[in-house]
Amino acid sequence: MNIAFIGLGNMGRGMAQNLIKAGHHLTVWNRTHSRAESLDAKIANSPADAARHAEVVITMLADDKAIESVVFGRDGFLESLPAAATHISASTISVDLSRALQHAHTERKHHYIAAPVFGRPAAAEAAKLFIVVAGPDPAVEKCDLLFSVMGQRTFKIGTDPIHANIVKLGGNFLIANIIESLGESIALVRKYGVEPQAFVDFLTNSLFNAPIFKIYGDLVAGEKYEPAGFKLRLGLKDVRLALAAADSAEVPMPSASLIHDHFISAIANGMGELDWSALAQIAAQNAGLKSK
Repeated sequence: MNIAFIGLGNMGRGMAQNLIKAGHHLTVWNRTHSRAESLDAKIANSPADAARHAEVVITMLADDKAIESVVFGRDGFLESLPAAATHISASTISVDLSRALQHAHTERKHHYIAAPVFGRPAAAEAAKLFIVVAGPDPAVEKCDLLFSVMGQRTFKIGTDPIHANIVKLGGNFLIANIIESLGESIALVRKYGVEPQAFVDFLTNSLFNAPIFKIYGDLVAGEKYEPAGFKLRLGLKDVRLALAAADSAEVPMPSASLIHDHFISAIANGMGELDWSALAQIAAQNAGLKSK
């Protein structure tokens, strides 16, 4: 399949590499061209050029602003993407932008699928992502093979793309809650002299035997916040998107408001470029504990 892949950051590069390994023909674009040079792919000069002959364009970018630029901007691909082609948005974006993308693509006889992913960069490289998909059935069925190449399991949520976006925001909100809870509980046991890793080992081999607790428990216990798999600044973005969606639907999320403020505190203390698991440091600081 002829694929345009836009966005070769920590997540996108691994995803693109797996598509290439599976035999697909990729044309790629990234703001920093050097990220694309080692890939066996054609490098485009702009998003519009990348999508000009594509059957599918996949975007994996940091935020709404970046997506708006590559789709609707001066060199965006909205007008160059052929009729009947499909845009797969794998990014974590707002409900409002997802609706705008769906409308714009429908007007131009394109297909639009929201397919945000769960997993860190290592999972993207190993094709172990969980992919949440929503969009028109024929387009989703056509792209099933692509999802299977990039992830270990695809979850089809429905035909309305915003449903996948809401699942992603809800999921990331839960991960942020887990990081916050780990930070608070680890701060508690540290104050009583318990070794943090011993506490995490107990949790993840008994009551909380799940990958999410193992991954983030180890990061928090060891204060392994660099290099960032997902920057704390982007975690704040996702919590803000969840709160905006909740506000629009009149859904109170009091713990999200608390976590939002802790993200702000973390950024104010210079942690914005660290892994978002560094959110746990706020609980440690509030408990009077110093970093190792």
